[in-house]
Amino acid sequence: MNSTPNARGTEEQLSEALEALAGQLHPAPDAFRTARGGWLRRERRRRLVLTVLITVVFALAVLIGLWVLNQAPPGSSAIFSHGHNPTAMVSAEPFGIT
Repeated sequence: MNSTPNARGTEEQLSEALEALAGQLHPAPDAFRTARGGWLRRERRRRLVLTVLITVVFALAVLIGLWVLNQAPPGSSAIFSHGHNPTAMVSAEPFGIT
């Protein structure tokens, strides 16, 4: 390392100056309470925004699904493919009903 003899003195002077400056600072008595209150407000706001966003996305997905199912032509089934009739697949004979 290239260290000059004056560098150590400069470092000490800077350290002393910063210590003197820090000694003049006094925190506000309720600084922690104020900072914590702000943090809690931001946390509540973040949770509220996330809840609203999830609700909107869920409602939009349900509405899009209902709209897609409603767009199926009459007489066709949007759920079953190849024209299968779900009621024709169920037989009443195993239950003794004729």
